[in-house]
Amino acid sequence: MNPSHPQTLVVHPLKAENREWFIRSLQQAFRQAFQDELAENEEIISREEIETCMQGERAQCLQIEAGGSMVGGAVVNINPQTQHNGLELFFICSSRHGQGFGQQAWKLIEQRYPQTRVWETHTPYFEKRNIHFYLKCDFKIVEFYVEQNPAPDKPDSGNHAVPDEMFRFEKEMK
Repeated sequence: MNPSHPQTLVVHPLKAENREWFIRSLQQAFRQAFQDELAENEEIISREEIETCMQGERAQCLQIEAGGSMVGGAVVNINPQTQHNGLELFFICSSRHGQGFGQQAWKLIEQRYPQTRVWETHTPYFEKRNIHFYLKCDFKIVEFYVEQNPAPDKPDSGNHAVPDEMFRFEKEMK
């Protein structure tokens, strides 16, 4: 982000009128990352997968804005009993990458849920930018899912363009 023109980010619950933008923008951001890394132009996450995630029992959908414009979003899974929360989906629009919005947005999300003891998230092995991002945000790689060590309760999405190799990250909060 250009320090001479800082943009204040805000993170708040997703407004109903922004739901379609959220889904399409998330798909575009994921598709762009897949295309950049693997030179494939396939849908990496279906609308149904996104909607299922957004409608989960403990799901909270968030929109990220900079200067009044939507720049990204997140779906978090909040468990008030265990305080072990999940970052299910997180994206910054491709056109806004490299401006510091990701780290700033993640800090704001952490501040929204101060009771969190542990954050957990997953990312495909080929997503170098995501891996770098989560490490910069103080997550630790705690598991690598492969054929010999599959993710627990991993449903078959039917999208075999997405590799089975995934990292599981955790961040212990202080």
